Amino acid sequence: MLEYNTQLKSLILPEYGRNVQQMVDHCLMIEDREERTKCAYTIIQIMGNLFPELRDGEDYKHKLWDHLAIMSDFKLDIDFPYPVVQKEELYSRPEVVEYKLDNIKFRHYGKLIEQMIIQASNYPDGEEKDVLISLIAHHMKKLMFAISKEGVEDEKILKDLYNYSHGKINLDPTTYKLRVFKEAPTPQQQSRKGKKKK
Repeated sequence: MLEYNTQLKSLILPEYGRNVQQMVDHCLMIEDREERTKCAYTIIQIMGNLFPELRDGEDYKHKLWDHLAIMSDFKLDIDFPYPVVQKEELYSRPEVVEYKLDNIKFRHYGKLIEQMIIQASNYPDGEEKDVLISLIAHHMKKLMFAISKEGVEDEKILKDLYNYSHGKINLDPTTYKLRVFKEAPTPQQQSRKGKKKK
């Protein structure tokens, strides 16, 4: 009766195939340590032949010995030529990185825009403040355009600016106009336009 791969035990490193895994299993069964070591070196040669393009990489042999240790479930008792990875290192989880989660009103603008608006709203009145507010408003529109290509209205941007500044920056959408952003053409579109001109 035929045995299907789905009926067999799953491979630890499937890229080496079932035959190499069977060789490793056989190597574990060899009682004589010297013979077992010879067998392990032969398996490493075979594993290296499966991926000859990787031979130029750094620590190539070291990686093969690590893989052999993994495939033997770290039970292969030989003198490894390299210090191989340990089981607890392989399955250890990285330390949890604590993230400072700030409450951001509009995530698409980001925390920096929020901080810039607060700084700008506390600036003394004058040309410098007007330029800073203009730069922030235009950048807000650009960020909004990156999310939604349609319906990026000045009124919405200026309203968000008003809310962020707690009413300190109040620009009239009927008189204060922001630049119109357009989607940049892809390289294919540009090349087609160039052909039409010829």
